[in-house]
Amino acid sequence: MRKVAQMVAAQLTRAAIFLVVTIKPGTEHAATIRSFCGDLAALLRAVEFRDIEAQLSCVMGFGSAAWDALFGAPRPAALHTFREIHAGTRHAVSTPGDLLFHIRAKRMDLCFELATQIMARIGSATTPQDEVHGFRYFDDRDLIGFVDGTENPRGEEASDAVLIGEEDPAFAGGSYVIVQKYLHDLDGWNGLSTEDQEKIIGRKKLSDIELDDSIKPTSAHNALTTIVEDGKEVKILRDNMPFGRATQGEFGTYFIGYSRSPRTIETMLGNMFIGRPPGNYDRLLDFSRAVTGNLFFVPSVTFLEDVSEDSSSATATPAEPAMIESPGSGAQPNDGSLNIGSLKGEVSHE
Repeated sequence: MRKVAQMVAAQLTRAAIFLVVTIKPGTEHAATIRSFCGDLAALLRAVEFRDIEAQLSCVMGFGSAAWDALFGAPRPAALHTFREIHAGTRHAVSTPGDLLFHIRAKRMDLCFELATQIMARIGSATTPQDEVHGFRYFDDRDLIGFVDGTENPRGEEASDAVLIGEEDPAFAGGSYVIVQKYLHDLDGWNGLSTEDQEKIIGRKKLSDIELDDSIKPTSAHNALTTIVEDGKEVKILRDNMPFGRATQGEFGTYFIGYSRSPRTIETMLGNMFIGRPPGNYDRLLDFSRAVTGNLFFVPSVTFLEDVSEDSSSATATPAEPAMIESPGSGAQPNDGSLNIGSLKGEVSHE
């Protein structure tokens, strides 16, 4: 059975809107969301047609509680509520969120139009939790001055990193996404020397070249977020965006990471907040704090189009290996497995 993936691995764009909402109680509101699932693709096409070259895309994700309320069983094998991490003064918070819409385009007006149309359809059934308008900052840098997303996988490597295969065949072509909204203390950060900043990040600020291991601290951000299993690095796909409100002194980075299993990003966050080993934490967190945190599952387009207004269960597991088709590519078998599960319980270290 061929399954078409959502545009998780779409090309990076100049603008993005991140919408997180919760679903209001009541069967009528659940029915509104289920009805919308199959209409999202057509809505996207209608707005996209205004400028085909602008690469408008939208990814829709579901939180753990929302999945149970909307679809029931079966459910994605590794879907759960985002798990908080406490370590000293560092806190990866878990915040409300049933639905995520990740809207991307070269033009912010297209992102805004699609967001407006989405909320016109589901606004009466949902409560807004967060809305962030992101932008590319100069030469793909974040507001702390470093290039972001350098190590993103590309092409087939990206699809293999983010799309579920035969390890969970009922949901092949799906993906997991974790989002966090970070606020930066830019006054404190800019008070550091460039050399000290580079040691915290693990890269040269101007050239973006990775520091040699002989001089890079083991607590460097890129060291702690590199995950190796069985001698091979496990990749994720980031599409982080700067955001801010100058009059409010708000300067931030919206982290969004897609992966085949949430454990990959959860391990990264554990290394950052707790440390590897414990205590050897990411010093960037001395200047950045997470104010939101959510985990969502991104089902395939095929799944969304099969949802009916009154359905309460997901489609059946296919009897044969799924053919996964990423938008813009041919179908191909995807039967690799990372063989990694999920962290257990809330993590707390003092």
